[in-house]
Amino acid sequence: MTSSILQTAARALMPLLLVFAVFLLLRGHNEPGGGFVAGLVVAIAFIAQYMVGGTRWVESRTDLQLIRRIALGLLVALVTGLGAMALGHPFLTTHTAHVELPVLGLLHLPSAAVFDLGVFAVVVGATLLLLTALAHQSLRARRRPPLPAAVRSNA
Repeated sequence: MTSSILQTAARALMPLLLVFAVFLLLRGHNEPGGGFVAGLVVAIAFIAQYMVGGTRWVESRTDLQLIRRIALGLLVALVTGLGAMALGHPFLTTHTAHVELPVLGLLHLPSAAVFDLGVFAVVVGATLLLLTALAHQSLRARRRPPLPAAVRSNA
């Protein structure tokens, strides 16, 4: 049985970790961070939920669609790389657009940020797919009936 203090702390940390992951994702093309690290932070947030709530609790409240998330991330990363080739540059060469917006001012939009978004989706999807596979293994292991004594003595 998990303590209510741990459950409350994990659920309170979830939005903070998600905001921190967005921060890491947005600054990753210029400074340390990016899609990989942001994806790991989101995965840690979900791991905490799995630890305090259990597999069934988390999966009853979320629709993660992990295989789709991985496929979409790979597609975004591939299209980003091929976009550079379509412009006559080597694969995954980054390009920057500068857009002037009324409220935000000059906005710096690098293609590396789009690539980071694809990496983010792949890392979150793959990490959580592995986590859910392990969680389901533990659920299946608990359902198995114990072996009869005669079988155990022969093994």
